[in-house]
Amino acid sequence: MKPHAHEPPPAPLRAVATEARHDSGPLRDSFGRLIRNLRISITDRCNFRCTYCMPEEGLDWLANDAILTIDEIERLTRVFVSLGVEEVRLTGGEPTLRRDLPEIVARLAPLGATGLRSLSLTTNGILLPRLTPALAAAGLTRINVSLDTLDQKRFWQVTRRDALDQVMAGLEALEAYPTISPIKVNAVAVRGFTREEDIVALAGLARRKPYVMRFIEFMPLDAEGNWDTDQVLPGDEIRTIIHARWPLDVLAGQDPSSTAVTYRFSDGAGEVGFINPVTHPFCRACDRIRLTADGQLRTCLFSIDETDLKSPMRAGADDLELERLIRRAVWSKEQKHQINEGEAFQRASRSMSQIGG
Repeated sequence: MKPHAHEPPPAPLRAVATEARHDSGPLRDSFGRLIRNLRISITDRCNFRCTYCMPEEGLDWLANDAILTIDEIERLTRVFVSLGVEEVRLTGGEPTLRRDLPEIVARLAPLGATGLRSLSLTTNGILLPRLTPALAAAGLTRINVSLDTLDQKRFWQVTRRDALDQVMAGLEALEAYPTISPIKVNAVAVRGFTREEDIVALAGLARRKPYVMRFIEFMPLDAEGNWDTDQVLPGDEIRTIIHARWPLDVLAGQDPSSTAVTYRFSDGAGEVGFINPVTHPFCRACDRIRLTADGQLRTCLFSIDETDLKSPMRAGADDLELERLIRRAVWSKEQKHQINEGEAFQRASRSMSQIGG
């Protein structure tokens, strides 16, 4: 098999010259990385209770008045796009729980005229059967659907919901709308739960359906803090299992800032991707920042600190002041997440569902 496209680089990531300006021009951090990708959580609530994400009883949800309004989401996104952000992904929690989701998409889609190239959504898919037509009409261009197994019983075990049929119906609904492409299916792989049969079945889905199947390594972002390295099922191990059944070839010319390394089945019958933040960190080329549902800017998934954009905005800050806050935060973006560095690693200040996927 060909070498992994995210092998650690020979030279460490180094800060750019201290005299470099970060108060004008493209949005850039102190290591010279251009920021082009923004993930916006629009709610912290979720209708699943995935075992690797949150407890069965759920979490303490944010009050409605603490969450960014549709006008605030639109305004902040306009500012980010004006600073060079090209891709926006709406996340949660479960973003389809916001009744105004189609309107949010419709408000952001016109930003394509000012530099936004991609407007996407990450969802568990359960509400897609009824929402897909409205999302397509509003201007959604890409989508990721979470799906960890195709086995009905095991789906219930991991999500604590008997909803596999609804998720599969949601994926099928997407097929009728070619303007939403590609359709990506994301599976979090956890050693001790994810079996070889699950891996083969999910990879097979990408061979018979127009979906790109992606496998994600389990990260220390669970709400209860129970993550352990022994639970990490490396992407290379998953790839070996699939390759033994259906040979794979790595796709050439992939964006180095992409979280996934994508492979095509050698016979041309579809694609699978591997997101390996634990075994093959891609921090060196990271171009992503996150905005939480309550308006906090996070420059790394594993950030300890956040920058409050909501309070200044509600207190009357103009766009220039918001821009200054954003630039200052991004300039201080973390070099890397340090998961593999023992005691140097610190867990993120929030769980995944509170940050936004």
